[in-house]
Amino acid sequence: MCGIVGYVGNKQAGPILLDGLGKLEYRGYDSAGIAVINNGEFSIAKAKGKLQELIDKTDGGKALPGTIGIGHTRWATHGEPSEDNAHPHISMRETVVGVHNGIIENYVELRTKLERHGFRFYSQTDTEIAINLVEYYLDKYQLGPLHAVTHAMLRIRGSYALAIMFKCDPERIYLARKDSPMIIGVKEGETYIASDVPAIIKYVNDVYYIGNEECAVAEATGVKFYNIDMEEIHNDLVHVDMDPTAAAKGGYRHFMMKEIMEQPKAVTDTLNSVLRDGIIDLTSIGLSPEELRAIDKVYIAACGSAWHVGMASQYVIEDLAGVEARVELASEMRYRNFPFSPNSLLVVISQSGETADTLAALRKAKACGVKTVAVVNVLGSSIAREADHPFYTVAGPEISVATTKAYSAQLIAMYCLALNLAAAKGKLSEDQYKGYIAEIQSIPSKIEDIFKKKQALQRLANRNANASDVFFIGRGIDYAVGLEGSLKLKEISYIHSEAYAAGELKHGTISLIEQNTLVVGILSQPELIEKTVSNIVEVKARGATVLGIDMSGEENVKKNVDNLVSVPSIDPHFAASLLVIPLQIFAYYVAVTKGLDVDKPRNLAKSVTVE
Repeated sequence: MCGIVGYVGNKQAGPILLDGLGKLEYRGYDSAGIAVINNGEFSIAKAKGKLQELIDKTDGGKALPGTIGIGHTRWATHGEPSEDNAHPHISMRETVVGVHNGIIENYVELRTKLERHGFRFYSQTDTEIAINLVEYYLDKYQLGPLHAVTHAMLRIRGSYALAIMFKCDPERIYLARKDSPMIIGVKEGETYIASDVPAIIKYVNDVYYIGNEECAVAEATGVKFYNIDMEEIHNDLVHVDMDPTAAAKGGYRHFMMKEIMEQPKAVTDTLNSVLRDGIIDLTSIGLSPEELRAIDKVYIAACGSAWHVGMASQYVIEDLAGVEARVELASEMRYRNFPFSPNSLLVVISQSGETADTLAALRKAKACGVKTVAVVNVLGSSIAREADHPFYTVAGPEISVATTKAYSAQLIAMYCLALNLAAAKGKLSEDQYKGYIAEIQSIPSKIEDIFKKKQALQRLANRNANASDVFFIGRGIDYAVGLEGSLKLKEISYIHSEAYAAGELKHGTISLIEQNTLVVGILSQPELIEKTVSNIVEVKARGATVLGIDMSGEENVKKNVDNLVSVPSIDPHFAASLLVIPLQIFAYYVAVTKGLDVDKPRNLAKSVTVE
């Protein structure tokens, strides 16, 4: 979603703010702005569209002198993309300036309250209301900025990360957080603020994470933390080990292709993070064999691609461990009166560790006394901190909005969990267990083999870039992979695509098949291939063109598809890790052929930190 940066120190703030915003472009945005305070006066610059517009407008930030400032990239929620609606926002009396990530749910109520007290508004945003509410409390109680911020927090319902500057206190930035991430980096004489690590990692490696419903006051000499009662509290400094160059394209045209090509490393590093002497050791995440043995049901909650990881994983868990697995959309689970089973485990999956709906599902389960595991990619993220057992994937920073390497790393984490659950339940012999580990270890080299088909996939993409509808079909794990393949295609190429369990075709979907409709058939599960081939024959009889993504090598598949992409063979439990690769590459080249912004597709954000 939106991105926040801030700086307090001895350097000019403008260029630093713009540099930080550039590192957050991947989160998705439609406008940007910065504000600095100098000699007690605010200077604000905002621009609709790409960040370059703001850079040009401010001469790279040098047109706004001052050593303290805040910046923001906005993804529209309340109000259309425009300069008026862009952040930072200034209060009516021009004494408070602020930026905000999140959604204020009771903004209508607060706006009505402020209008009764003479406030008028220039934008359509909920953020402007929050900034004016802070000004209202600052004037009403005359107890200083921290009191005004905490009083506003008590009245605001929803999610927020706020960074606020005050004319009456021009040396500090005041911060507040509820359910939206915010970090603070410190070094001698300088303090950096951001909503995500890549924005400031080139400057600092030691950061604080602001806790939920906490405040912070940042100045050049450091930062102090407070709870909502204005009592000073202690937060731990965390060292972030991230290579600043990891957020660079490294010679690739797009981050997405770079990250596709990084998947063998992400898979290897994630597996090796828990592999000890040929055995998967989950005690590092706090899960002992005894705890696993007691689990009789696994719930998986996630959104988007992470939900697709859950869909594939449920088949693996049930087949290997003999434990019922249930996959839920976190956005639905959080609002249901969900009857968690005793001795159950909830696994939540989120690349950012900040996905709002997934975090809410996690909290729901914890409130019911359910043990929780979080598969996350970001150290110190909200979900990682709140889960009983964080399982960190080692994918490195993922910049492209469309996930690739994080998805692959999440699959590996889920395979490891499934294998150890099966072992704890006594479902696997020692030889079976080691055999499955060997199969997982073979995934990186087999992905490398699939990369050799890039040119062929590019040619297929070129021929199908003008498609208006694409359907993905498969059964079991193949269906789960189809869901991810369909999402990749639609989110970056804007082609309408849907994935269906192949057995459901006759229940309505087949009526959509017309002459030359592209259907992608996915085939890896030996006991289901014959049935999926029958479904392929059905759509071809109605004029479809079929692209087969096949692991079987069966002649019956070859003769019934128009184009075939073969992937290396692997144990069918782990097929998703290979089948998804050609679908990612195909989607990428379709979007490139259409001349689209692959890394930042329209209307989408990398981290969905609001509902």
